[in-house]
Amino acid sequence: MEKIQLLELFGGIGSPRCALRNIGVPVKSIDYVEIDEKAVRSYNAMFAAEHEYSPQTVVGWNLKPDILVHGSPCQDFSIAGHQGKATAEGGRINKGKGANEGSGTRSSLMWETVHIIEQMGEWKPKVVIWENVKNVLSKHMVHNFNRYLSYMEKLGYTNNHKILDARNYGLPQARERVFTVSVLGDEQFNFDLMQTKPMVNIKTFLESGDVPDCYMVTQPSVYNAIGKKGIRRATVIDEYANTITTRQDRTPAQVIDLGGGKYRYLTELECWRLQGYSDDDFYAAESTCQVEREKMNRTLYHQAGNSIPVVIFEAMFKAMFEQGIIEVGS
Repeated sequence: MEKIQLLELFGGIGSPRCALRNIGVPVKSIDYVEIDEKAVRSYNAMFAAEHEYSPQTVVGWNLKPDILVHGSPCQDFSIAGHQGKATAEGGRINKGKGANEGSGTRSSLMWETVHIIEQMGEWKPKVVIWENVKNVLSKHMVHNFNRYLSYMEKLGYTNNHKILDARNYGLPQARERVFTVSVLGDEQFNFDLMQTKPMVNIKTFLESGDVPDCYMVTQPSVYNAIGKKGIRRATVIDEYANTITTRQDRTPAQVIDLGGGKYRYLTELECWRLQGYSDDDFYAAESTCQVEREKMNRTLYHQAGNSIPVVIFEAMFKAMFEQGIIEVGS
């Protein structure tokens, strides 16, 4: 069976590659581009059988991918970004710039993907997938979204987009994101072919037994926010988790009720599971970023929060094969 050639830009920890692997499709990852060196190390460990990658640029390279996936950083598309709120790194987003080309924001990197496709010449990826937060469709940001669609049309693509929620694909995580699928030629990807699944009970995603004390809620700022509404809130997890973020121990937060007035945070492993990764994937990544015992692993939380649910890609790729947009030779 011939391998699907995959190009991952802003690749994180390889969600689309995991999805293709999980559904039994052989993959040739012709390149993986990620500026976060810790994510690169995790990715290398997860796919140790393949050759290693290092942070790099593919501008000007002669690449021939079947599928190109990009999910440019979303902070400047977010509501917080538009309002000029402080970022996790302690800086501030330039209010209202969103993904304007040349704005210098992280989300403006989406235009680098377009330029890479332009430089590929006659050969273009059959499918380009772009994922981002719902706010990309807001009145403040939709102009850039529409401009992206228009640009892809000029490059010969037919676009379709839809807001997809991880809960509809089996994961007990309320995570809604916009997925834009651009197909080279006149055929439009049919999102209705994506097979949904009942949401699995969140208890099957949680670690059994006691967890180390570092996961217990002790900060007054979080403890006092349990049950509150607004930005300074801490939600008690019931049937599903809220969106997995890069930090679990600051408000807004989500906690597990242990009874007796005790609460704990989701562990790193639980966050990876709630994004659709296997335990083997997690432990491979963990081997590259060990921390002191009884301490949270910020790197693994960060990687989970920045990722895309694997199960959504699984359903999407299956639908593409069913529709005949992508074919795997024999």
